[in-house]
Amino acid sequence: MPRQWPWLLRGFRKYCVRYIRKHFHALWVSNTSSPFPPADEPVLIVLNHPSWWDPLLGLVLSTRFPDRDQFGAIDAVAVQRYGFFKRIGFVGVDTTSLRGAAEFLRVGRTVLSKPGRVFWVTAQGQFSDVRERPLNLRSGVGHLAARLDRGVIVPLALEYTFWTERTPEALVRFGEPLRITDHPGLDGREWTRRIEEALTRTLDVLNAETMSRDPAKFTAIVSGRTGVGGVYDLWRRAKAWVRGKKFDPSHDAARGERP
Repeated sequence: MPRQWPWLLRGFRKYCVRYIRKHFHALWVSNTSSPFPPADEPVLIVLNHPSWWDPLLGLVLSTRFPDRDQFGAIDAVAVQRYGFFKRIGFVGVDTTSLRGAAEFLRVGRTVLSKPGRVFWVTAQGQFSDVRERPLNLRSGVGHLAARLDRGVIVPLALEYTFWTERTPEALVRFGEPLRITDHPGLDGREWTRRIEEALTRTLDVLNAETMSRDPAKFTAIVSGRTGVGGVYDLWRRAKAWVRGKKFDPSHDAARGERP
């Protein structure tokens, strides 16, 4: 069972919020996301793995339900390189050996043995494009689900894209949960298939919403910087002041300005 230092987890969450605010225009949650399960059951969150940013997004998203004990699976090499990950609830997973797979199942069952706990897993096991189909989830997540007596599996889709600002958008969507007790007797292979189908549906919807480039379909939970910056925005700010208008640094506002 991972041993957390709560003060370190709180501090690193705050750092992640500032870091994402600095490097992204916004972190958006789809308005079509399914409600998160109540705290009376353990939750296994299964997400796709498009980039290096994914664990940081998970840490920021975890602040939406801070009353839960949160843990996550991460590559064993990263844990060896950055030991503090162990102190904030990450579990090192060696995907190259049977021993590593057995350890993942053991730790996962321990984490999810009590209500109020959340275990985050990037089930693709490697960086993969959001348009790649099939998702090819690793079978470990299905074997973990088959060993649970109760709990809820939540598919979580992630995507990164550029809209109108110079910095990218981070977009997420929580899919429809799968309840363990609603699917008795499934083996690991069948659970892997069902989880992959659920995550694919969730990602397909997010892909379409992302392509619409419509912020109204999302809610921003972290907002970063807007505008171009430098001399260009200084000139725009001066023009707004001369006209008696409030300066809006966003690029959408800039497109509506006349030279």
